[in-house]
Amino acid sequence: MRSVLKDRRAVLIGGAALVASVVGLYACASEPRAARAPALGQASLKVLTYNVNYGIPGDAATLDAVFAPKADLVLLQETTPEWEQQIRPRSTDYSAVHFKAGPGAGGMAVLSKFPIVEQEWITPPAGGWFPALRLVVRTPIGLLQVLSVHLRPQMSESGSVVSGYLTTPPVREAEIAKYTERLDAQLPTLIAGDFNEGRRGMAIAYLERRGYKSKLQDFSRNTDTWRWRTSVGTVSAELDHVVLDDRLDALDVRVLGKGNSDHFPVVVVVTKRDGAESDHTSGG
Repeated sequence: MRSVLKDRRAVLIGGAALVASVVGLYACASEPRAARAPALGQASLKVLTYNVNYGIPGDAATLDAVFAPKADLVLLQETTPEWEQQIRPRSTDYSAVHFKAGPGAGGMAVLSKFPIVEQEWITPPAGGWFPALRLVVRTPIGLLQVLSVHLRPQMSESGSVVSGYLTTPPVREAEIAKYTERLDAQLPTLIAGDFNEGRRGMAIAYLERRGYKSKLQDFSRNTDTWRWRTSVGTVSAELDHVVLDDRLDALDVRVLGKGNSDHFPVVVVVTKRDGAESDHTSGG
């Protein structure tokens, strides 16, 4: 797509500025919720989102991180044809496996144990770099709408992380605005992926104004999902998110410290809230 994507180090080290700006906000977080198993007879779904890093296709530890959680639905960012060659042979537990290649870091994939009844790739708006994937999946909790995203990195068109840090937040807001326009408001919805911004970013704020809520911080004080080692130490930030509408609830959300990608896998166990409408969302 763009040659500047080949220098991922510059993009990621630029995230250190983001970390410094939001550390104070996290210090006041409320007590984390305790994870719990589904109640007797309560249906649930385990979802994994993971940016596997397009530059390390086939890395063994990263492959293990994709499959070890035994998620029902797997959303991957930065897949490549080389990654697909490694992932497909291990995907025998999944009845639906779809990849979409993209230049550089633009690929995405989904692995589902349950039928995908709708699938739509959404092109980014002006300034955006990567598509989004909208799915409707027939699951044990009913029809579930899923939006997998990989939003614009904090990098300018010329490759500057300084100007990119300042100028790209509105691009990410425009991306999430366009992608959510494609959602069916009648369906319970989960949005997940690499947002390339923290929970105070403009894309998350856009979703929260519309009734969605980012869930990772509900269960953990340490919500960093990305890290990069530099000569002066490791920088880290919360760049990946799981966002739910008010018809869904999370029983557990956690960051798994596995794999050799710069991102960590994030796993959520989701269920339908008591009293949520079920006629349009039935999985029967």
